[in-house]
Amino acid sequence: MKSVPALLATLLLCGAAAAQTVALQGMMGNRALLIIDGAAPRSVAPGDSLQGVKVVSTSGDTAVLEIGGKRHSLRVGDSPASVGGAAGNSRGTRIVMTADSGGHFMALGSVNGRAVQFVVDTGATAVSLGAADADRAGLNYKAGRPIQMSTANGVTQGWAFKLNSVRIGDVEVFDVDAIVTRQPMPFVLLGNSFLTRFQMKRENDQMVLERRF
Repeated sequence: MKSVPALLATLLLCGAAAAQTVALQGMMGNRALLIIDGAAPRSVAPGDSLQGVKVVSTSGDTAVLEIGGKRHSLRVGDSPASVGGAAGNSRGTRIVMTADSGGHFMALGSVNGRAVQFVVDTGATAVSLGAADADRAGLNYKAGRPIQMSTANGVTQGWAFKLNSVRIGDVEVFDVDAIVTRQPMPFVLLGNSFLTRFQMKRENDQMVLERRF
């Protein structure tokens, strides 16, 4: 079986109490690789269900899911979409993240409308991406300001520019400073150019971000 490259497509279902996050990480044959609420990817065949999410059918890099009696088409690499909340409610104010087994706070989201996986890094000045992720997201970062970056492996080329938007769940922030480096990175670093827009509070294994106004 051939796996589709692990770009993330995310469907955010915003209910009155909480949001369920369903991501299509890729395909294995006719089986969909689903990530639900940040858990490890699970392979689900057409006709089967996982935590209330039923895979109706798959074709290429697209899966049709049935959630809460409604059907949604989800494609690998699609931008997150809010479904089931109040009409027009696309500017949320609160993000809640739970630490993984390694103590890292991860979140599925998007930059400029393209799906990515973030890890919170309070030591990073800006949202930071590897060139491969930036190319995959179609970012025109080379039109930004060239910079030199010091890393553990020495000095490397980078570019400073602005992202039109950064989104996690129903919370979207605009004009966010970002840096792209030539070196590959396993995740997109959610740095202080995003985090300082929020009041951060940590309680045990949860981090809560409340938008500043």
